[in-house]
Amino acid sequence: MGLWKPDPPEPPNPMATAAAQTGTNVSTAVANSYLGNVNQVTPQGNLTNDVTGTYTFTDPTNGQTYNIPRWTQTQSLTPQGQQAFNNQQNAQVNLSGMANQQSGALSNLFATPFNANQGAFNSQAYLQSNPDVMAAAIDEQRRLGTTLNDFAARHYREYGQGEGRTSGFTNPAPAAGDINLLNWLPNPNMQINPTTAEQFGYGSGGAIQYGFDPSGAIRQSYGNQDNFEAERARVEQGLMQRLNPQLQLEQQRLRQQLADQGINAGQQAFSNAYDVYNRQANDARLAVIGQGGVEQQRLNQMAQAQATFENMAQAQGFSQAQARAMFNNQAQQQAEAQAAARGAFYNQAAQDQFAQEQARAQFGNTAIAQLMNMRNTQFNAQNLLRNQALTEGYQQRAQPLNEISALLSGSQVQQPNFRNIATNQIPTTDVAGLINQNFAQQNDIYKTGLSSWNDVMGGILGAGGRLGGAALGNPALMSDRNVKENIDPLGTVFSDKGDKLPIYQYSYKDDPASTRHVGPMAQDVEKVDPDAVREIGGVKHIDLNRMGSIFGRGIHA
Repeated sequence: MGLWKPDPPEPPNPMATAAAQTGTNVSTAVANSYLGNVNQVTPQGNLTNDVTGTYTFTDPTNGQTYNIPRWTQTQSLTPQGQQAFNNQQNAQVNLSGMANQQSGALSNLFATPFNANQGAFNSQAYLQSNPDVMAAAIDEQRRLGTTLNDFAARHYREYGQGEGRTSGFTNPAPAAGDINLLNWLPNPNMQINPTTAEQFGYGSGGAIQYGFDPSGAIRQSYGNQDNFEAERARVEQGLMQRLNPQLQLEQQRLRQQLADQGINAGQQAFSNAYDVYNRQANDARLAVIGQGGVEQQRLNQMAQAQATFENMAQAQGFSQAQARAMFNNQAQQQAEAQAAARGAFYNQAAQDQFAQEQARAQFGNTAIAQLMNMRNTQFNAQNLLRNQALTEGYQQRAQPLNEISALLSGSQVQQPNFRNIATNQIPTTDVAGLINQNFAQQNDIYKTGLSSWNDVMGGILGAGGRLGGAALGNPALMSDRNVKENIDPLGTVFSDKGDKLPIYQYSYKDDPASTRHVGPMAQDVEKVDPDAVREIGGVKHIDLNRMGSIFGRGIHA
């Protein structure tokens, strides 16, 4: 077979690719519009979709023109539905006319604000009570065609209210309940004052002693305020001032001793020696701290002994004062019992009189409560009448609005119920993707062919045999057929001039059985270019530099 060096594929034109993709997209969109516009037929009516024209779209990338269809959707009712629709439309026109006529009458109703204390404005009553207004209303009606009621409402709003004309209002709401009915009640008896006062206490021979004063206060603590912390600190400071110079001297002596022994910082012996020194120094400092604690404990014990002695003296004085107080309280208790008997007699008499006064007060309060209930009922009834009148008045003003709202709402036409059709969508073909994918596939084929070409040419130019060049001074390939075996033809390579050179797979006779090479035979190269073959030691070699002249520049690609 022939082996030609492959040519790289031509990349796709991006403008042509974009134009192809746009054309596909437009065609797919037009097809989808036909699929999506489904005509519907229902018992209430029909829905029809028709193409009623087109519009032109020009692709700005290539100038290609497309005709896009325009759709018109038409909804139609059945004959019965159309007749019902016409009737309902006519009914709505009639209802809206009635609402318009009724709304004109509201101008008189809302010409003046609603006043609960005056009632609703009555145009006829206002004109009859004010003859001058009646004359002016008749004159304007003759000249301008306005109604008497409109003139009366406008006159009161613009002039009559400011002039103090109140006649013309009817059905005022009853007055609210009088709060004074509840304020004029007699005050109830909140307390009872009998003539004889009740005795809540009684005299005695003297006050009972609830406490007694010993000779002095018992000490609850001892020692100074900081528990001799200052004395402890002074002891520790004094000992440390004596100890620290000695420790520094010992440290200097240790450092000199280690230096004399040739032990320097960073060595394990240096660290061990300083560890022993630090423990001894810490033990000395802890001994100083312990001595300060012993001094503090000694001072606390002395203060404790002094406080204990003083408290024992206080306890003896306390016992003596307590005995005197108990004797005095026994005498007071006897006097209290006698005074209590006299007070109980007087209190019984006062209690009897209090019960009589209480009965009279309860009778009077019951009568006041009855009067309160009666006046409260009257007050609530008056307010109930006023609230009812206000409700009726506001309802009379709102009722015309409700009627107009009902007329305007009317009955609604039921439109046909069309289904939402699940239409099928034609997916758009990715033309640009296919073009680019095809280019990628061709490029992969080109790369594969080029790799095969390079493999073959590599075998031809150096990978397919043994080099030698001592005689030629140039790279030479031992390729004599006589030194080869197991020769299998692979194909033919064509040069730029059209020369054919067979290519084989083979082994050298002195190679291991598993070693294979690819390349031409020197005898075949000699037929194409005799100058490209040299004999070295009786074996034909191929001059690799001459091989380039056989196959042209393509062999080096």
